[in-house]
Order: sequence, then structure tokens, then C-alpha cells
Amino acid sequence: MQIDKKQIATFNKNLLVEHKENLTSLSKKHKNIEQVIDTISNYNIAIPSWALGAGGTRFGKFGFGGEPSNLEQKLEDIGVINTLTKSANAVSLHIPWDIPKDAEAIKAKAKSLGIQFDAMNSNTFQDQEGQEHSYKFGSLCHTDKKVRDQAVAHNKQVIDYGVALGSKSLTIWLADGSNFPGQLNFRRAFENTLSSLKEIYAHLPSDWKLFIEYKPYEPNFYSMVIQDWGTSHMLAKDLGEQAYTLVDLGHHLPNTNIEHIVATLMTRGMLGGFHFNDSKYGDDDLSVGVIKPYQLFLIFNELVFGMENNSSNNPIPAWMIDASHNLKDPLEDLIQSIEAIETAYAKALLIDQEALESAQLNNDVVEAQRILQDAFNTDVKTILAEARLRNDGAIDPILAFRNLEVRNELIKERGLKSTATGL
Repeated sequence: MQIDKKQIATFNKNLLVEHKENLTSLSKKHKNIEQVIDTISNYNIAIPSWALGAGGTRFGKFGFGGEPSNLEQKLEDIGVINTLTKSANAVSLHIPWDIPKDAEAIKAKAKSLGIQFDAMNSNTFQDQEGQEHSYKFGSLCHTDKKVRDQAVAHNKQVIDYGVALGSKSLTIWLADGSNFPGQLNFRRAFENTLSSLKEIYAHLPSDWKLFIEYKPYEPNFYSMVIQDWGTSHMLAKDLGEQAYTLVDLGHHLPNTNIEHIVATLMTRGMLGGFHFNDSKYGDDDLSVGVIKPYQLFLIFNELVFGMENNSSNNPIPAWMIDASHNLKDPLEDLIQSIEAIETAYAKALLIDQEALESAQLNNDVVEAQRILQDAFNTDVKTILAEARLRNDGAIDPILAFRNLEVRNELIKERGLKSTATGL
């Protein structure tokens, strides 16, 4: 299914008068509103290929009908999201869930939809059909070199797929770790992982980046080989200047100060990217901003400051949603996540950084809090709507999605029982 500009314009027509009134009112309160609108207008977030179908749990998976059953259909769904939001012009592929059988044809399909290829993602946390060695006891850290070699070869193959598609980065998340004391020699596991990563890094094209994720627990609950940002940072520094740490918001222990981690990594020029989601308990993969919107705002405050005061030459981070749930329509869930991310970003851009710096230098804790909360409490829906409108997107993407009956149209095209690859 594809949505054309005429359909969007017709939908927007009934909302334009109220929108323009709201924009005029907001413009009187904020001097830099044009700058904020322009920044949001040019902001894009990669959509993961594995989040376009129903998410699963250990107990069940409930389909929605009309799910994309191949990579071409996944690109079409991202095209729908991008047409509505004008903020989702890239896809992040997970291999082997979405191996491109014909790279040139897939590239042509993506180009016709205005979609680029973001980071490639490898998978050594599952055994695949026909795989010679099991990852039950680890992959890049495994005690058996044959298993490590197999995992390294897979990552190299993922890079090759990415080169064929025009991607420029590889993201590695490892499930490697242990469930019981004594099961794993921590130092040996770390050394094996570093050695394996060096082989993968050597295969990286000169214009690529390598992003290393971390996670404190799950699927292993006693230890994880790359358990925190410090371990990821050490590995990246040992690999070379093309390697960076990637922050997944769900990969932290409860109450972790993620914004502090972001600031520290940017100070060292080592923040490579983000996987956005939200959580109540752990790696819940909930819609972005649904539980901790203020934390997300504080993270973007550090990002805005870091990008505007970039003495370490930290690259612009790679942005990707990594949320997957089994209750919402996957496309609506992704649209809501995009809106939440851009809401936090827009509010952070409204912070009076000069006033905040003055309050900080004068140790005026009350005023610093007031400055942050004034920005956070600003309703920026009109700013986001105007950014979309200037790009021919929908003023209200969720309402447009429903008014255009996108899910029903997808069910007509693909049937009720189509299912997507992935988790």
C-alpha cells in the first residue's frame, strides 16, 4: 500500500485552521521556534525491519493481519510510516531474518519509496536452521574457536550484505554470558570477545562504523560479557576509531542515570547511536516515552548540548527505534514512538541553554530546575505538526492512519494470516 500527497493534503485540510492558530500563539512565546521546526523537519529515525509485525513474548504471539511477509512488504510499510510522519526514511535490517535475495532489486524498491539503509544487525543469539555449531554457551566469547569463527563469519557476511545495499554501519549485540557462578571465566570470555571483534573490525570498509551494544542481564542472569557502557567503551577503544558504543534505553538496570552515560560518552567522542524504547521493569520494548518521558527529555538535553558543544568531534548519533509489542498495531506503535522521540527533542531544543548555564555556574538549583521544567511542560505538538506539514506529511499521523484505514487495506492486500519474520 502507498499513500499519495493528495490523500495527505485532503486529510490535512480540515485541521489547518486550528493548526495555524496554535502555531501563531506558540510563536509569540518562543523566539527560536523556526529553528526548532527546521531541526525537527530534518530529523529522521531508522525503523527496524523486525518491528513491523506482531511482537512476541515467551507465552504467546497475537497477529494483526496484513503483516509484511517479506522484505519488500516491510519496505512498503516503512514507506507508509514515512509518508505520514516524514521522519522515517531509513530501515535497519536484521540478518538472517531479512536477507536481501536480490540486493539491486531491494535497493531499487527502497529508493522508489525514499528509504535508505541504516545499520545492519547480526544475530548470534539464536541458532539458525542448518547451522553447524550452537550458540547455547556463547558466540564471540565461546570456549570453542570453531564456534567463534562461525560467529565471526556471520558478522562478516552481514557486512557484505550491507555493502551491497549501501549501508554504512554494523551493530553487534551479544547474548553471551553465564547463568551460574563458575560457568564462565570472565577474563577469558572478554579476551575471546575482543579477539573475535578484531577480526570483524578488520573486515569493516573504511567508511563504515561499528556499534557495540551492552546489556546488564538477559538472556543470561549471572553475567553478561558486555554488561555495561564501560565494557563497550573499552572494546571500542581497543578496536579503533571506527568503533563506538551504542546506547539502548532498555539495556540498563532500573534507575540508571542514562543521561549521564550519554554525556560522558559524548565527552569522549564515543557515542555512536541510540536504540529508543521504554520500560517499566527491564528490556520491555515498550513504545518510546510511554513510561519515562522526562528521562527521555533529559537525555535529549544532553544530546543537544553535546551536539552544540562538540569539542570531541562525536559523530551525529545513529537513531533507531527498537520497540516491539504484542498488543498495538505495529505501525501505530512506531508512529507513536517517532512522535515521542521528536517531542523530547523539540522540548530539549526549547531549553534556554544560556540561562541554564548561568544557573549552574551560580549553583542556583531551583532556577535550573525551573528552566528544565518550563521547557518540558511546553506543548510541542504544534511544532511537530508544522514540521510534518512543511514536508507534506500528516498533521496528525495516527488519525490519518486510521482515517485512511491503512490496516484494513493491508489486510485486503496480504490476508489475515500473514506473519512477519523476526522475534
